[in-house]
Amino acid sequence: MSESSAGVHSPELNAHPRSVAWGAGLVVGVTLSAIASSFLIGTAVASIASDRMAPWILGRAAGITSYVLVLALVIMGLLLSHPRRAQWSRPSSATRIRIHVSLSVFTLVFVALHIVVLATDKYAGVGWWGSFVPMGSSYRPVAVTLGVIGMYAGLAAGLTAALAGRVSQRIWWPIHKVAIVSLILVWIHGVLAGVDTPALLGMYLVTGLAVLLLAISRYVTKSTNDELADLAAEQAQELILHPTKAQQRGAASRRSADGRFL
Repeated sequence: MSESSAGVHSPELNAHPRSVAWGAGLVVGVTLSAIASSFLIGTAVASIASDRMAPWILGRAAGITSYVLVLALVIMGLLLSHPRRAQWSRPSSATRIRIHVSLSVFTLVFVALHIVVLATDKYAGVGWWGSFVPMGSSYRPVAVTLGVIGMYAGLAAGLTAALAGRVSQRIWWPIHKVAIVSLILVWIHGVLAGVDTPALLGMYLVTGLAVLLLAISRYVTKSTNDELADLAAEQAQELILHPTKAQQRGAASRRSADGRFL
């Protein structure tokens, strides 16, 4: 009885430790990160508490952090869907997906912080209305509106990703691709809305160019399936336009194959 039970349960018990260890590590990592972030934010707020611009500085810092996280999120998404992804053994596909999901959570947290701080700052000129309604901000309405639309595009991408595995890929995947649109809007929003843009322009240009090159690689590079499809299309076209030549080539191939196997 005991041997049978051990035989039945041991595969499951052997399969769980790695998942449990990874989950525990993620929880510990997120907890430590939250503690460190809270300490740094608290220290920063305490140091500028008497400054009228303190909420704006905190909101701007949260906004820049959100941009970096969105950037990392889109880069990981492009790597996950890259035609050559099967050739990269490290990190594994499962690890890439976990990183992608973790980045989305952190992005949501810092975007929320960015919105709350600026919406409650009476000197920012954004307010709750401007934080969610296009052209509702008195401060640089076009730039803020681009950020609002980028936020909604990012939420759409995140919600559709949550539907993966529950609905057909033909439904959620095209909508999920608006994530790149979200990054573009957030990039323009950061450049136009920040008073410190001249100091950060180099960062915006370098990161924007990096994503652009990766996106070009993602959509220009052909996968093995694409190459096979192109080859089949060429053969079909040749068969239609030059049926005699195609038949002769096929016969020659068969004779060559017969000669190898004789």
